Amino acid sequence: MCGIVGYIGKRDVAPLLLEGLQRLEYRGYDSAGLVINTPKTPALRMVKAKGRVRDLEAKVPKRFAGTTGIAHTRWATHGAPSDENSHPHLDGESKVAVVHNGIIDNADDLRAKLIADGVVFASETDTETVVHLIARAQAATLEEKVREALRHIEGTYGLAVMHADFPDRIVVARNGSPVVLGIGEKEMFVASDVAALVSHTRQIVTLDDGEMATLKADDFRTYTTEGSTTSATPTTVEWEAESYDMGGHDTYMHKEISEQADAVDRVLRGRIDDRFSTVHLGGLNLDAREARGVRRIKILGCGTSYHAGLIGAGLIESLARIPADAEPASEFRYRNPVVDPDTLYIAVSQSGETYDVLAAVQELKRKGARVLGVVNVVGSAIAREADGGVYVHAGPEVCVVSTKCFTNTVVAFALLALHLGRIRDLSVSDGKRIIEGLRKLPEQISEILADEDKIKEIAEAYAGAQSMMFIGRVRGYPVALEASLKLKEISYIHAEAYPASELKHGPLALIEPALPTVAIVPDDDLLEKNRAALEEIKARSGRILAVAHREQEKADHTIVVPKNEHELDPILMGIPLQLLAYHTALAMGRDIDKPRNLAKSVTVE
Repeated sequence: MCGIVGYIGKRDVAPLLLEGLQRLEYRGYDSAGLVINTPKTPALRMVKAKGRVRDLEAKVPKRFAGTTGIAHTRWATHGAPSDENSHPHLDGESKVAVVHNGIIDNADDLRAKLIADGVVFASETDTETVVHLIARAQAATLEEKVREALRHIEGTYGLAVMHADFPDRIVVARNGSPVVLGIGEKEMFVASDVAALVSHTRQIVTLDDGEMATLKADDFRTYTTEGSTTSATPTTVEWEAESYDMGGHDTYMHKEISEQADAVDRVLRGRIDDRFSTVHLGGLNLDAREARGVRRIKILGCGTSYHAGLIGAGLIESLARIPADAEPASEFRYRNPVVDPDTLYIAVSQSGETYDVLAAVQELKRKGARVLGVVNVVGSAIAREADGGVYVHAGPEVCVVSTKCFTNTVVAFALLALHLGRIRDLSVSDGKRIIEGLRKLPEQISEILADEDKIKEIAEAYAGAQSMMFIGRVRGYPVALEASLKLKEISYIHAEAYPASELKHGPLALIEPALPTVAIVPDDDLLEKNRAALEEIKARSGRILAVAHREQEKADHTIVVPKNEHELDPILMGIPLQLLAYHTALAMGRDIDKPRNLAKSVTVE
């Protein structure tokens, strides 16, 4: 949540910071601000605004020159969105400025102590406590001042700090919230996401938890919060700046939905092994003997990643015959789980920085578990913490709601399931069957996307609904869960998902003409069971939209999707439901890329 960007060099800093904030606005967009070090001025200069980055840009004075600055776009945690609660935060003398992602858990105690010492607070935020701690620190250098302040802090943070008395540097720190350095030619950048950096440099350094850095125009150094020097090897970002542009689409969500055929081709590329009817997943760091020793698989994720994990668990059980299940990482952390040495844990996160998932990984590692990561961002925290894993290669995803990354994550699970299955008992012929199905996916996705006009027409017919129900059985149920989440995220229509078999155990009481039902009806061994559920709904005058492999007589509308192997059908059935949510929200005039109250990368609890 929230976005940080900073710069030190020779260029005019305000336009750079505003550009960076625009690229990070998907991480938080209820307020924004920037602060710069103006030449020959003893104090820092700051501009803040409630609202979007464009509102901040309109407030920046024409004469606002400087070559060092930090900026922030906020997703509110402590304190409502307002000018006062926007970051950066300054001390009373405008000497110290801080931007912060994360949550200071002991902020209330710190605030009470500081107020007792005579400090006057200008905001309701937890972050302002950090500013005053740094300003009051008696250390001689900015690095030492920040380090001294951090000793009093409990919680998570990604910090960038400026001080008017130390105009040649920016000091940054990380604990649980991403901080990425960008290395330029006699200039340095810092951000919470590479999206803010790639138009200026592709050489980056990602800080680890407990690590700090000092940025100067011509160099940088990294060290721990205890002061020990650390080694930092720059890596090259694989994504180009153009990957973050809209590419002629009206929204990022539409662009990212339309990119899914190419994205799936990318996650498959170079991984299929026709000789042995399997796949190569070199990053697993799990040899055949170790894989055969796995007795259970537990998948952990949040939101869309959790839903992908549910489908992944089904694929693993079906193809590899290993007991598998998925659980929300946020729940797993707090129920004191039994960690079995024969269980393989898989952490799923698009950003690779989702705090609940990362904390679960760290707890599992502490208890000696083997953990794999399924992530989209190379070098992310979960990727570094895990023993191995699979990159999903979806490319940058800017819209707050996930589409192509969800699809690629499920395909990555199909690859993993095939790999484990062929090590165990999956036959060569079944391996070939799944490989042929995987190769069909990009073309079949394109076929679904070509029907967008029909899906748009259907969506407009349901846009007036106050609530909707989604149902599916076995493989269809996680698809229903994800489709329900997509609809509520961007249209704000209340939506619930249930197993179709559970209808008669309670939810059937809700059925009436005003409550449409979206039913996932694959052409598999449960087809007649699913048709019986449609009969139950229709007998109670319910409206039905079916997503199926053929027209459904009992449905008011049917979206027909191409048939693949039954194990892979959920991948395709999710695509039209993304378009359904998109066009429903569009018909209702919603802000699709930036839904209310949500942010892209959830790096707080």
